[in-house]
Parts: sequence; structure tokens; C-alpha cells
Amino acid sequence: MQVVSISSLKGGVGKTSVTLGLASAALAAGIPTLVIDLDPHADATTGLGVHADGQLDIGRMLKIARKADLAANVVPSGWVRNAAAGRESEPVLDVAIGSAFAGIYDRPDLGRRDLRRLGTVLTGGKDPVSRYSLVLIDCPPSLNGLTRMAWTASNRVLLVAEPGLFSVAGTQRTLRAIELFKTEFAPTLSAAGIVANRVRSGSNEHTYRLAEMKSMFGSLLLSPTIPEQANWQQIQGAAHPIHQWPGESARNASLLFDDLLDGLVKRGAVRNRVHR
Repeated sequence: MQVVSISSLKGGVGKTSVTLGLASAALAAGIPTLVIDLDPHADATTGLGVHADGQLDIGRMLKIARKADLAANVVPSGWVRNAAAGRESEPVLDVAIGSAFAGIYDRPDLGRRDLRRLGTVLTGGKDPVSRYSLVLIDCPPSLNGLTRMAWTASNRVLLVAEPGLFSVAGTQRTLRAIELFKTEFAPTLSAAGIVANRVRSGSNEHTYRLAEMKSMFGSLLLSPTIPEQANWQQIQGAAHPIHQWPGESARNASLLFDDLLDGLVKRGAVRNRVHR
């Protein structure tokens, strides 16, 4: 099982959009996936079309980490119903619900015990998360407690950046933070790469910043990049996977997320073999 935190120090770069795009690609590929919505804004939960029925949200599970039963409290994404049509077996895309309650842990002063809470939720309970091949954690846009809690529970961190000055600088700071965090808390953690998101092909600034990112980050800058999607807000507002949205623009974006997911899963598999 691969556990990937999707992170950015800067808000507004489309971190949750990338999470949803990868979740859509995983659903289309039939990869059993769990999305953990660790951002107190809970936008991923909304975008995944979740309809809870008394389940505990991730914040409340973190509070009772040793007793939390993750399997009993995840909720199937609303996307699954349409994706199941014509398949022999129903695909798996579950969600650990986000909520503002998780914000009680989004502090800069969490100790080691608190940083292990999410890992305890993932590995404990009556039925651990062995049914999933991939876990995607949508982190808040900060380096406070929730993001560091996610990193502690993860194998890798996927960074999302816009090709702009402040976002590139934030990505550089995040890479340094990952290295420091590895030294102190998570020696096996690594950067999965950097997704350049919301790229405008006609923008001289974006062209310049992409070249700068290639120079600064080398092979960590992943291909393909994700162009700005004019109807992305409409797709998310409808709580619909991009792979099931009509139109050529959505189809092209779906193929890009397929490529990103394929590279992410393959790199993770290679890394797992190396560390065995």
C-alpha cells in the first residue's frame, strides 16, 4: 500500500484539484483507493460527492486514534455508482471525511505522540486499510500539525505548485522542510515529485517559471504538467469525476491525470522494492 500526502505551502495552487484528479484516475483504473481529507475546509469531501450517515469524520477519529475504527467510518465516494456500471466488481474509492474539527490539531507545536495519530488510525482498528492499494491524503496548505501528521503516516509527499514566483519559492521551502522532517521524524519519507498545475500555455511568465522549475528541481518536476482547466470549478461543483465529464477538454485532462497516476504508482512500487 502506498500512502501519499499531497501538499503545498501556498494556498490556491489547486492541491485539492490534483487530489481529485488522481482519485478520478485511480477509480477509472480500478485501483482500490482511500482519500483522507485532512484539510479542515473539507473541499475534497465535497468534491468526492460524499453523503455521510453517522460516520465519524477524520478529526474525531484522530482524537480517539487508538480506538478509532477507520473501516467502519469511511464513506464510499458518490463517484462510485456511475463508475460501477458494466463492471464485474464494484470499484473502491472511499473517503475519510474532512471537517473543521480536525483543525484542533493544525498547530505548530504538536509533539511526537500527536504526530503519530494518523498513522495509528491507518494501522489500527478491527480491519486495517489493507483493502486499499493507494491512500491519498489531501493536506492543508501549511506546515502546521495536520500536514506533519500526514507526512508521519506517509511513504511519500507529492507537491503541487503553480508556475509563479511565490509558489516556486514555497515549493523550495517545502522540499527543505521534508528533508528536515525526515531527519527528525520520518527517515523513510521521500518527495514523490512536483506537479506543475494550472499552467497557461500562452503565458510568458508561466513559460519562464516552468523553465526555472526544471532547472531548480530537475527530475522532481513531473511530466505531464496540468493546464488550467476552464470548467474545473463546474466539475467540482457537480461533485463529478473528471473522467466522467463530457467534452474534449475534460477527456484530455483525464489522460494527463492517468499519466501522472501511472508514474506515481510505478515510482512508488520501485521505491518499495528498494526499501525491502
